[in-house]
Amino acid sequence: MSAWVLPDHIADVLPSEARHIEELRRALLDTARGYGYELVMPPLLEHLESLLTGTGEALDLLTFKLVDQLSGRTMGLRADTTSQVARIDAHLLNRQGVTRLCYCGPVLHTRPDRPHATREPLQFGAEIYGHAGPEADLEAVQLALECLRSARVSGVSVDLADARILRGLLRGLDIEPARLNDLQQALAAKAGSELRSITAQLPTPVRELLQALPGLYGDVSVLDEASRVFAAHPALLEAIAQLRWLAAQLGDVNVTFDLADMRGYAYYSGARFSVFVPGASDALVRGGRYDEVGAVFGRNRPAAGFSLDLRELVGVVAPRALKAAIRAPWGLDSALRAAVAALREQGETVVCVLPGHESEVDEFHCDRQLVSSAGQWVVKSL
Repeated sequence: MSAWVLPDHIADVLPSEARHIEELRRALLDTARGYGYELVMPPLLEHLESLLTGTGEALDLLTFKLVDQLSGRTMGLRADTTSQVARIDAHLLNRQGVTRLCYCGPVLHTRPDRPHATREPLQFGAEIYGHAGPEADLEAVQLALECLRSARVSGVSVDLADARILRGLLRGLDIEPARLNDLQQALAAKAGSELRSITAQLPTPVRELLQALPGLYGDVSVLDEASRVFAAHPALLEAIAQLRWLAAQLGDVNVTFDLADMRGYAYYSGARFSVFVPGASDALVRGGRYDEVGAVFGRNRPAAGFSLDLRELVGVVAPRALKAAIRAPWGLDSALRAAVAALREQGETVVCVLPGHESEVDEFHCDRQLVSSAGQWVVKSL
């Protein structure tokens, strides 16, 4: 095999895409800053026990592991950034009240999460800690949508669910982890026969309610039906009411509900959302409430947030035009160099054409040129 062949699902990012990703990264970080979110930069590498604390088996299987040559301890390359940000909130900042944090950096996966996906997502996310009310959930959704607007994404649809529904139905029941995992998968796939088999030994009232979940999918009328189905369960009615409230605050955004979607059940603790856009094969953004995320770090604070992959995002937005630039001749003339330096200080991109390369195509659209006129260097349109 040639030395330059990259591993499966790992790829270089070439100039046009890299520029687009970087412009999106800046736009998303600026949007988050406009909401009061502070940027943090957790390390790519951590001791494995710290990196995986409280994240469950799924993230463990996604994490690359290696041995630290200094300490001999097992290290991990992060597969997700959320737990790291929770650690920063709990141990390094340790603030009282609300803390808003955002981040953007690569994560590494041992395997792709779906066909043709990269194993090196560029994860952007935002987390709000310290507020248990639905206002924080709403802010997370609104910021996610505002980030997509800043990226010029249209046709957005938000799908809402709530982890408290399944938690409430199973409260007090002793279900082994493997069977619980099968139950979650059957619910997500709306596999009726599998669901009936998995729930056969559960108490009849619980079994009937679980089997009703896959049908609770669609527009806001789903919540009316859910309120009828869960009429004897006040905690579940509270979750339904919060979903109704969240949807009402999102204005003219298309909102759907899938009360059987329990992906991330072990992670989320309340309302959760997925954002779908045209051109993406799966949800572009996932987020919600995960109050237990900081418990393993000794500080169980309310938390809500979301994350997305910038590499996926760049794939669903229109390519951006090349950056306008100024073409300048190469030379040692001091006046020419001063003119080029002054233009760059003003924020212009000035491409000096090296001798013999006047006709080459590049990443920039040179719509102007720097020319000598009457003894001075001036910019003229091409």
